[in-house]
This record gives sequence, C-alpha cells and structure tokens, in this order.
Amino acid sequence: MTDVTSLDPFVEAKAPAASPRTYAVGDVHGRLDLLLRAIQAISDHVGEGSFRVVMLGDYVDRGPDSRGVIEFLMALQRRWPVVCLKGNHEELMIQAIADPGNRRLERWLEYGGDQTLRSYGLGKDDLADVPPEHLRWMASLPTTTGDKHRIYVHAGLLPGTPAHRQKEETFLWIRERFLQARPGEFEAHVVHGHTPVWEGKPDPAAPELLEHRTNLDTGAFATGVLTVAVFDAEAPGGPIELLKVQGEQTERFIPDPPEFAAQQEAPRRRRGLPGWLSRRAGGAA
Repeated sequence: MTDVTSLDPFVEAKAPAASPRTYAVGDVHGRLDLLLRAIQAISDHVGEGSFRVVMLGDYVDRGPDSRGVIEFLMALQRRWPVVCLKGNHEELMIQAIADPGNRRLERWLEYGGDQTLRSYGLGKDDLADVPPEHLRWMASLPTTTGDKHRIYVHAGLLPGTPAHRQKEETFLWIRERFLQARPGEFEAHVVHGHTPVWEGKPDPAAPELLEHRTNLDTGAFATGVLTVAVFDAEAPGGPIELLKVQGEQTERFIPDPPEFAAQQEAPRRRRGLPGWLSRRAGGAA
C-alpha cells in the first residue's frame, strides 16, 4: 500500500504505458484535507495494479488551503502517474495576477481568490509574492486527456464539434450548451467537473452519471464531499465504481462568473503572464 497521507516521503508508484484503471478526481477547490483522503482511498483501492490519476481542475479558490493543494499535486506528480488538467479557477488566478486591471483582480477575489491569497499569507497588494513556480505550473497544465473510450476535461465540450477543433475557453468555461446536450453529440464519453449544481443535478454533493457524460463536481469546498470515479480503459461508458471521501461541510455555493466574460479575458492572460514573470524576475535581480 502506498502511503500518501503526507507530503513527504512518498513511495514511488509508476504505471505502465497502458493503465487499465483511471481514477478521475472532481474539483478540489482548496480542500487539501479531502484531497489527502482521496489519494489515500485511491492507494488503498488500486493495490498493486497499474493505474493513473486524472485531476479535473479547479484546485484553487473558495477552500482554505489552495497553496497546500498546489504544492501537494506538484509533489505527487513526481511520484505517481498523475495528469492535472487546468480548470477555470486556475485561469482566473493567472489572469488576475498577471494583469489585474479591468476588474480581473476584483472578479477573482469575488469568486474565491481571497481565500487563495490567505492560504499564502498574502493580501491583494501582495500579488508579486505568489510563488512564480506555482503560476508556471498552472499555466502549463493541459486542458484535456483521454483514453480510447473517454475524454477528460474540466468544464465540457461544445456539442457536435470534434475535440481537436474546440477552443481552450470551451474546455474551461462551457456550461449550459454542454450540459443540455444529448447522447450521440460527442465523440466519446465525457468526464468533467465544473458544475456542482444545475437543474439536472439538484444535489450538489452527488455526482451526475449519464449515458454520455460523468460529472464529478460534488462541491467539495462547501459540501465536504470529494468524489473519485474509477474507469476501466478497456470498457466504454461511465465509471465502474465510485469512491467518496467526506469531511466538514463549510459554506454556501457561489456561482462562477458568466462563461462569455471569461472567454473574452482568456487571450490577455496568454500575453500577460510571461511579461509578469519577466518583470518579477527583473525586480528580484
């Protein structure tokens, strides 16, 4: 059994090229306590079998320990076969810190960024003190991964459009058009997070299990429930098993910003972050 309940030491765990099991983990949002329990649950479940872990994004904001979550995942990737996908809250954080004007900073703080800064011991005037390696890690995260039967993504896909023709903003932000799509409108089963509650998912603490998609956002930051779905790479469709970990229920839900507004901001982040990092490095020198 692999002990992963502390940051260090880890025991090496490597997966072969073809991993028959994928463990997909829903939105964490600063709940390091739940993430540690989820990783332990995966360790207990997988035994000696080959596997990989796919984190579905939204590691920061709202919960109490975003910094701890990022540091844990960065370390875990060095020891376990883990794919961390980018979520819209990572994108919000990058935008706000790289180019805080035009209400980008205010928007991020309104949707949980203030809790993230507190986890670093910082305030809104201390953006330059956020570790640049954390920002680089978030900026470099992929937006999708998959196996021959499934696509893993943070928010979802545009119905009727091949995955290779979709925009990054769609992977991070889409909601209604994706959620209301019907079976047959996607190339493969879609595994995602991003939406803890909507008219088709009235219980935020329960995953949404449909023929064409699996929604694993169980609102961990508020409900105290973090969900892990187990997928067999050789079997099509939804999960073969669910693992749930539970902790303290903390607060009410806060809706995300409208997807169209975030999509308009995304291109500015691409230009802003390298310049921000360069300016910071120059100032440090």
